[in-house]
Amino acid sequence: MSYLESLRVFVRVVELGSITAGGRDLRLSPAVASNRIKDLENRFGVRLLNRTTRKLTPTEIGRAFYDNARRVIDTLDEAEALVSSFSGRPQGVIRLTAPLGLGRRLIAPLIPPFCAENPGVDFRLRLSDRNVNIVEDAIDLAFFLGEPTDSALKWRKIADCPRVLVASPDYLAQRGTPQVPEDLAGHNCLLLRYPRSPEYFWVLQDEDGPRKMMVGGRFDTDDGDVLTAWALGGEGIANRPLYEVAADLQAGRLIEVLPRNRPLPAQFGCLTPHRRLQDPKVRMFADFAVRELKKVF
Repeated sequence: MSYLESLRVFVRVVELGSITAGGRDLRLSPAVASNRIKDLENRFGVRLLNRTTRKLTPTEIGRAFYDNARRVIDTLDEAEALVSSFSGRPQGVIRLTAPLGLGRRLIAPLIPPFCAENPGVDFRLRLSDRNVNIVEDAIDLAFFLGEPTDSALKWRKIADCPRVLVASPDYLAQRGTPQVPEDLAGHNCLLLRYPRSPEYFWVLQDEDGPRKMMVGGRFDTDDGDVLTAWALGGEGIANRPLYEVAADLQAGRLIEVLPRNRPLPAQFGCLTPHRRLQDPKVRMFADFAVRELKKVF
């Protein structure tokens, strides 16, 4: 492995806080990743990382080395992107992230046809309903539902994503059908939550404008597909993107609740770190994805 590749290993290890995680991200075994770090330390005769059984952190010189190594890698990636743009043959890896359900249904199917047209491009798709640190995780393109808040990222809106409240016919037969938003207080609302998430509420549309409704329930999860499964199983009322439950609504497996007070639609778009904006392969895939996804909404 070259010196440059060792730099890449060191950078990812620092960013992910683990030799195992850094190696896995680069498709290397922990032993190989550890040897690459040792090679760098032996090369310079300094310790770059402090290792304990629970934590790995860069030393003072390791932090300074990381900052410069990160710039070297970014510069090289930009140079490769520039050459790629002139050659017309995009090369390299695109790192994507998306929410679980959205990623499975809408993003993952886009990758094979894009790769068929661009065989020099590889993908690393990471799906999670939790918040992802796009910069720290070196993500090139993040598909996102909601309101972006990080000004360091470039937001590209794709569409407004309608949301609906849904429950199974059995649940509504047993517990009754809410007639007004206030009735939700007497129901088991199925909630999307994760550690350190903000206090949860649903914002519903009303004649007088958006209404913030505090809701509660016995079940919460960080996986949106689990919420849908619970709703299908008759456990309560879920707040879901329409595209995820449209087939269940059409088949009668789910029924829309409070159709006159639908949740506010979520903005659907993609986020890109500014330093990645000029990478032609990322731009090409973003254009391709936006074009295809607009057909869905």
